[in-house]
Amino acid sequence: MLENHGTQELEETDVAIEDEVSDTGSFSQLIVYNDDVNTFDWVIQCFIDIINHSFEQAEQLSLIVHYKGKATVKTAPKNILKPLKDGLVDRGLSAVIEEMDA
Repeated sequence: MLENHGTQELEETDVAIEDEVSDTGSFSQLIVYNDDVNTFDWVIQCFIDIINHSFEQAEQLSLIVHYKGKATVKTAPKNILKPLKDGLVDRGLSAVIEEMDA
């Protein structure tokens, strides 16, 4: 993440959670990877807006992503994580969903 805390225009993004519950028995993890494009402020705002994390939780996760190269930002069934991942990717973050080991 960039150290520069420049301002970026925030866009409103509605994240729809699917009503269907499939794969409820298996959990997956939403992982965000570090990059050299997004600022800490932007990543924190994305975590707050899309994943509904508190400021403190979003800030801590952004530091983990920066220093460790990646972090699991949410664990849930895949159908819950998919719109969250799409929302993060739409805002320019590098995010993937991975199955959790049994």
